[in-house]
Amino acid sequence: MGILEIAWQFILDNWMNAIMWIIGGVLIYLAIKKDMEPTLLLPIGFGAILVNLPGSTIADPGGIIDLLYKSGIENEFFPLVLFIGIGAMIDFGPVLTNPKLMLFGAAAQFGIFFTLSMATLTGRFLPVEAASIAIIGAADGPTSIVVANHLGISSNNPGLFGAIVVAAYSYMALVPIVQRPVIKLITTKKERMIRMDYEQKDVSKFTRILFPIVITAVVGFVAPGGLPLIGCLMFGNLIRECGVLNSLSETAQKVLANLITIFLGISIAKTMKAESFLQIQTLIVLGLGLVAFIFDTVGGVFFAKLINLFAKKKVNPMIGAAGISAFPMSARVVHKMGQEEDNQNFLLMHAIGANVSGQIASVVAGGLILSIFSAFVH
Repeated sequence: MGILEIAWQFILDNWMNAIMWIIGGVLIYLAIKKDMEPTLLLPIGFGAILVNLPGSTIADPGGIIDLLYKSGIENEFFPLVLFIGIGAMIDFGPVLTNPKLMLFGAAAQFGIFFTLSMATLTGRFLPVEAASIAIIGAADGPTSIVVANHLGISSNNPGLFGAIVVAAYSYMALVPIVQRPVIKLITTKKERMIRMDYEQKDVSKFTRILFPIVITAVVGFVAPGGLPLIGCLMFGNLIRECGVLNSLSETAQKVLANLITIFLGISIAKTMKAESFLQIQTLIVLGLGLVAFIFDTVGGVFFAKLINLFAKKKVNPMIGAAGISAFPMSARVVHKMGQEEDNQNFLLMHAIGANVSGQIASVVAGGLILSIFSAFVH
């Protein structure tokens, strides 16, 4: 038997594994060639190949990926610590300058609840599974992990958990590809050319310090299920804004965030074994995840259009699309699209304000989902 025959027979014997190698290769390609969330997609893609090699025991009990998964995903350590780093990166100045932008962050969570209805209507998912799929619409990987894990998906249905996480992070990376055609479809050229004046205002240090504390307290009352997420996010922001922990803030933004992201990505591979991942439910989850992102964008844009019916100063409807939590990719997409229509139209600060508002709103939505559906967890 020649080398080609041996290779072909090997593929036939391991065709499911081969599909996972291809999936891993595609994720690595997107990370390296397209520079799409490389710190996440590269380790996820490499891990998918690693755990599906014949005879691989790296994800079995006692293996390094199993140890990372148990110590960082099952107890939600990695996503929560990552939120500290994300909080340290975020400047809430644009929101504090124009608090009305927080409304766009709330409106852009429409996709979550629309997708919850769609997932339920398929009849294939339990309530907690439908809720976990819907949170992909938060456009926030850590929130998706925490909600799905808290609702027991990681232990009861690892394949579904893996599909949710891969969909959440893949669509975050594909925001420029997903959002641009949707925005163009539902807005006119005239709407995309609307200019919005940005008035630079100084935000006092006291306000910047008080903001993360107040937001944490408010979310704790409104959606207590989201308190771990919002607490870590706002703690990271407090480190940034307090002014006495600059070196710690820089460490959280760079070293901590990047290190945890790599560990998180490679740990997810435990849920990507071919036999559990290659199910019809994976394709459905990927489809529903796309629906969630599309309707997040639609919800934000149409909310801006609604405001324009009554507002004297018109809002560029694209700002609503930046209300999803994919920070800062979505804001960049909106700003770039505005510049394509009018190179003197600077929407970046407005879009950033809506984008960071979406970060808070996604955590609140995740907390509400947990508060509502925790009762279904056995």
